[in-house]
Amino acid sequence: MLTEDQDRFHEECGVVGVYGHPEAANLAYLALYALQHRGQESSGIVSSRGDALISHRGLGLVADIFKPDIIARLVGTAAIGHNRYATHGETILKNAQPLVVEYAGGALAVAHNGNLVDADVVREQLEANGSIFQSNSDTEVVIHLIAQSRSERLIDRVTAALAQVRGAYSMVFLSKDELIAARDPMGFRPLVLGQVKDAWVVVSETCALDLMNATYVREIEPGEVLVISERGLESFHPFPETPHRRCVFEYVYFARPDSRVFDRTVYQVRRALGRQLARETHVEADLVTPVPDSGVPAALGYAEEAGIPYQLGLIRNHYVGRTFIEPTDSIRHFGVRVKLNAMPELMQGKRVVVVDDSLVRGTTSRKIVAMIRAAGASEVHMRICSPPTISPCYYGIDTPTREELVGASHSVEEIRRFIGADTLAYLSEEGLYAFLNGSPRDFCDACFTGRYPIEVTPGSEPRQLHLFNAIERAAR
Repeated sequence: MLTEDQDRFHEECGVVGVYGHPEAANLAYLALYALQHRGQESSGIVSSRGDALISHRGLGLVADIFKPDIIARLVGTAAIGHNRYATHGETILKNAQPLVVEYAGGALAVAHNGNLVDADVVREQLEANGSIFQSNSDTEVVIHLIAQSRSERLIDRVTAALAQVRGAYSMVFLSKDELIAARDPMGFRPLVLGQVKDAWVVVSETCALDLMNATYVREIEPGEVLVISERGLESFHPFPETPHRRCVFEYVYFARPDSRVFDRTVYQVRRALGRQLARETHVEADLVTPVPDSGVPAALGYAEEAGIPYQLGLIRNHYVGRTFIEPTDSIRHFGVRVKLNAMPELMQGKRVVVVDDSLVRGTTSRKIVAMIRAAGASEVHMRICSPPTISPCYYGIDTPTREELVGASHSVEEIRRFIGADTLAYLSEEGLYAFLNGSPRDFCDACFTGRYPIEVTPGSEPRQLHLFNAIERAAR
């Protein structure tokens, strides 16, 4: 049986780096706690005490893995951390990050958010030359490339390694005396710089800075490699300048609404998308309700623009994990009911607009529509605050195959009949960029358009192509 979790695009990963703070590991823990939505399969922290790296990793949630005695053991004034949702490699402890190695240059730890599209090809080449891998993670490819470099400085080893891989990465590296943060030239995944007194921090989202009581400094630029050490901050731009392709799905679903991502507040973007959705898909109705939690800002925007009352017609149980035991006696739509419950007092005899962020396979939407009808709604109008999802992502988001995406093979009317709604409408491709006055130039929207910034073969792994040639063709 397909669960609600399997009918969603899954989170990518979250990363954090701290340098120059006496409680570096504790700050990293707080950041990972705030970034829990970006990965719930495993978590890890590596700290540097100046002469050695100390590591702790585990499977599960941050609060379950890091107890006070564990944090106390992770001494040092620098640390990096990682929350993982696997997009490449199995969910086993050896794939949990940060990965830690000893090589000719000393001890090194690395944590990665994103996906290297040519990792399998590079790995085969490395193995043919004698490299032995300890995990299935694409991140380990970068470590081997670093180890092969003959450069003296770690920054030169890192940039040489990253120049040999293609894809999406926001990465943090930790040696005994340096913290390095790097973002791919296209800037697919977010990464920001902050400051806690005299200490520097890098995190995936600004919501982590808030919990750390850190001040937001700036976004780490696409293609930038930042070195933090006793010398202070050093910024390098070692890669050719390329058009940026930030992931628009960060705004649609992934990022926390209280984060500032790609220099815009996620909450305000989602609210603007909801307003645009109402302009494009207005229908006469008595109330607007979100599919919580990700649909809330968009539903607010929709209700404001349409002049229809906003109500929390679906209540979410926030104390449910990814797995649960289903009763022996089958309960209709149990997988959705365990997380969502409809409010008959609000819906009885009402025409209801339901706003969700996206529609992937359609199975969850079908159950939600049936639940709302069972609560007494006279009409159910499903509104999706993004275009139809027609293509999988190869840049760090765990997505179904093209064949499993209902938008790739069915018309809107066919999907409407499948989910059982009176009407179904999506936000247009142009409307997706209403918050930018309609310009999509800086964003990757391949999941909605099939236009991949790094060329891929439909239904297969991406081909090994030179990143910059692909970008130049796309720019033309």
